[in-house]
Amino acid sequence: METGDPRNSVPPGRSGPFFGFVGAIGVVALAVSAGPLVALADRWSELPAAFWTMAALAVACDARPFVPPGRRQTSAVFPSTCFTFAILLGWGFGPAVAVQAVAVAVSGWRLGYAPWRTGFNAAQYACALAAAYAVTRLGPGELFDGGRLHWTDVAAVGGATVAWFVVNYGLVSSAVRLRFGDRWWPSVRSGLAYELLATGSLLLLAPVLVAAARASAALIPLVLVPLFAVYRMARLSAEREQLADVDPLTGLPNRKALLTEVAEQVHLHGDRAARGAPGAHLALLLLDLDRFKHVNDALGHAVGDRLLVEVSARLTGAVGAGDMVARLGGDEFAIVVPRLTDIDQARERADRVVAALAEPVPLDGLPLDVGGAIGIALYPDHGEDFATLMRHADVAMYDAKHRNDTVAVYAPESDHNSAERLSLLADLRRVLESGPSAQGGETVGVRGGDGAALTPALPVRADRPARNQRPARDGGRRSGDGPNRWLRRRRERVEERHDDDLIERILTGADPIRRRAARAGTGPGAGPLVVGDAEFAPETETETADADVTQDAEAAVSTGAPGVIGPTADGSTVAGPDEQAGHPGEITMYYQPQIAIATGEVVGVEALLRWRHPRRGMVDPGELIQVAEQSAVMRLLTRRVVDDVVEQLAKWSAAGLTLRAALNVSVRDLHTGEIADQIADRLARYGVPPERLQVEITEGALMADPRRVLASITQLHRIGVGIALDDFGTGYSSLQHLRRLPLSEVKVDRSFVLGMAEDPDDAAIVRSMIELAGALGLRVVAEGVEDERTWRMLHAAGCDVAQGWFHARPMPAEDLVAWLSRYRPVRPAEAGSRSGPAPEGESKASS
Repeated sequence: METGDPRNSVPPGRSGPFFGFVGAIGVVALAVSAGPLVALADRWSELPAAFWTMAALAVACDARPFVPPGRRQTSAVFPSTCFTFAILLGWGFGPAVAVQAVAVAVSGWRLGYAPWRTGFNAAQYACALAAAYAVTRLGPGELFDGGRLHWTDVAAVGGATVAWFVVNYGLVSSAVRLRFGDRWWPSVRSGLAYELLATGSLLLLAPVLVAAARASAALIPLVLVPLFAVYRMARLSAEREQLADVDPLTGLPNRKALLTEVAEQVHLHGDRAARGAPGAHLALLLLDLDRFKHVNDALGHAVGDRLLVEVSARLTGAVGAGDMVARLGGDEFAIVVPRLTDIDQARERADRVVAALAEPVPLDGLPLDVGGAIGIALYPDHGEDFATLMRHADVAMYDAKHRNDTVAVYAPESDHNSAERLSLLADLRRVLESGPSAQGGETVGVRGGDGAALTPALPVRADRPARNQRPARDGGRRSGDGPNRWLRRRRERVEERHDDDLIERILTGADPIRRRAARAGTGPGAGPLVVGDAEFAPETETETADADVTQDAEAAVSTGAPGVIGPTADGSTVAGPDEQAGHPGEITMYYQPQIAIATGEVVGVEALLRWRHPRRGMVDPGELIQVAEQSAVMRLLTRRVVDDVVEQLAKWSAAGLTLRAALNVSVRDLHTGEIADQIADRLARYGVPPERLQVEITEGALMADPRRVLASITQLHRIGVGIALDDFGTGYSSLQHLRRLPLSEVKVDRSFVLGMAEDPDDAAIVRSMIELAGALGLRVVAEGVEDERTWRMLHAAGCDVAQGWFHARPMPAEDLVAWLSRYRPVRPAEAGSRSGPAPEGESKASS
C-alpha cells in the first residue's frame, strides 16, 4: 500500500533520510522473510487448490487496483490485501509473503512506479504480515482447528488485523513524513478514515475466505462479486466526492476544495516557518472580472459561460505547477500560490495573471476585452486561516477596484468592514434611536423608504433650555435647573431595550474593545469618567474632529465618554457614571461661522456633527460616515441633523439672531426623494423661513444618479431652500450639470484653499473656480481658510465667503452666541498688520 505522492521523485534535501529509512525497512523485511521463503520451497506441492486460487486472484486483481480520483498522498486500494491476509491465516507467513511480493510487482508495473517504490511496498507488506503472523502465533494453536471457529480464533484474527494495519499505516506515514516534511499528526489524520474503511474492509473479509476455502475451493471466486460491488461503490462515492469539489462549468476546484487546500497549505507553511525553512509564505489571490455582467446582459449567459471557460484556461496556463486555481462562483476566481519568500513574488504572479487576461477573447467573431482586479493576502502576515485570508483578499480586491487599479495588497486601512465597524454601527443606531420624544410624550412614528424607524423631532418649547447650554457650578455640584436635569429627564423618558442579548454577545466576542470592557467589569456600554476640555482641537483644520454628514465626510466626527452632561462654567465637562452606564453617548451639533470676505459680516454657519462615544474616544470621521452611508442608519442620522439644525434656527430667531445654516445630506437621502418632504415638514413645524436653510451636496452624490438627485434638488429649490455644491473641484461633475442645477452656491474644497498661499497651481485653480462660479451667478464659499495671506488672496480673487479656523473653529450653539457678541467685523483692506479678524486683541477667534 502506498500513501505517498504518485510522482516518483523525492524533494531535494530529503533523499538521504528517506532512502535510509526505505533501506532499513527493506533489511528488516528480508530478515523476517528469508527463513519462511526458503522453507517454502519444500511446501509448494503440499499447498491445496484453494491456495492457488487465492494466489491467482490476488495477482489478477492487483493488475487493476482502484486509485481514488483526486486523492493526494493517500493509498490506492489493492484487492490482493484480502487474499494475502487470508493465505496468512490459512497457510502461514511464507506463502503470504511470496504471493504479496508477486502482486506488488504486478501493480507497480501497471501504475508505473519507480523500482524503489515497488521495493518499499513489498517490504512494508512483509513487515505488516510478519506482525500479524506473530499475533496469531500467540494463540492456543492452529486457527480453525477442527473446522470450527472458536472465540480464541476470533481474538487472534482481530489482533492480527490490528497489528497488520498499525504496522503498515505507520510505515507509510513515516515515509511520507520523511519524504515531504509533513508533520506527523496532520499526515496520519488526513488519510486515516479512508484507510480504515477501505483496507479494514478487505482485511475483515479474509476470515470469510478462509472459511470458504475449508469448505470448497470453488467458493473462493464467489468473493469477486462483493469485491466488484465494493469496488464500484467506492469509485462512485469517490467520483461524487470529487464532483463536490469541482466547479461543473470550468472543471476547476470550487470554494470547498479551495478551503481544504488553503487549510492544508497553512499547516505545511506553518511547519516550514517553525523550522526556519525558506518559502514559508502562502499567497491567496482573489480575482474579480470587470464588465462580466455587461457580457451576460448584452450577449446572453451562454456566451458568458464560454468566456468563463476561456478565462479559466488562461488562468491555469498563467500560474505555476504547484499553484491552485479555483472558481468561487460568478466571475470570481481564487489562486493559491505556495512557498513564497515575500510579497513581491505574489505580485509577480498577479502580474502574470493580468498579462494573461490582457489579450481580448474572441467569441463568435467578437473580441471581448477581459480584465479584472486582483486582491492579495499573504500568510501569515495578513491572516493564519482560510476565513481571514479570504476576507482580507476580498478587501484588497475591492480596494484595487476603487482605485481603478489591477492589483492591490491587503492593507488594514482599507478594511472598512471590520467587527469594530459593525459594533460602531450598532452603537450609532442606539444613540439615534434614543433621541428626543415628541411633545407631550407622543412619539411621532416616521419611517424611511427602507423601513428604518426615523427619530421624531421636538417642537420648540419656551421652558426647554438649549441642548448645549452651559450650567452654572456651585461648589462642584450641578445646578438643578440646568441642562443636566433636562438630560436626566430625557434619558428617563427613553428606555433603552437590549432584548437581543445574542447580538450583544456576538459583537462583544468580535470586538476587542468590548471584550476588554467586559473583562474589566464595565459592561458593553460603560466608559470612563470625563473631566476636562470637551472639545477636540487638533493642530490644523485638516485634522479637526468635525464632520459633515456627507458621503465624502470632509469634516470630522468626534466622540468621547458616555453621558457627557455638558460644559461647566470653567469649560470642563462632567459625566455622571452611575446614570450613564450603558448609554451610547450624546450626539450634538457644532456650528462654524461663514464670513463675507468683503464686509467681514457673519452671513451663515455650517452645521457639523459631533458624537462622543463611551469607549472609542474620537471616532475616525471617514470611518463613521462611510459605515453609516452603507446602511439605513444614514437616514436616521440625517433626520437627527435636520431636526437639530431647524430647531436651533428657530431658537436663534427667537433670540433675535438671523443666520443662515447649511447642512449636508447623503446620497441615500437624495435618491429616495424624501429629504424635501422632511425638511418642508420641519420648517413648517418650527416656523423657520426656507431661505434660512441651505442644503449642501457633494459632486460624488450628484454623479451617482444625476436624474434622481436632480429631482430631489429641484423639489428643495421650489420650497425655497438654498442648494450648495460642496467639495467643488474634487469630483467629476461637468459644466452641463452646473448649468442645469438650481444652485445658489459652490464651496471650493479645502484641499485647494489650504495650499493656495504656497502653491501657484492651487492658487490658479481656486481663481479659475471663483471666476467660473461668478460667471454662472453663484456665490463662492472657500473652506479651509487658516491664515491671513489666504484670506487676502481670496478677497483679491473675488471670493464671496470664507470659512475656516482663521475666523473661528466649530463650536456649540451657545458658544456661538457668545462668540458673536464679541466678534467685530474686519475687512481685508482694514486689517493692516493684524493677524486676523479676531475680536478683542485675540489672534484667532475660537470656540
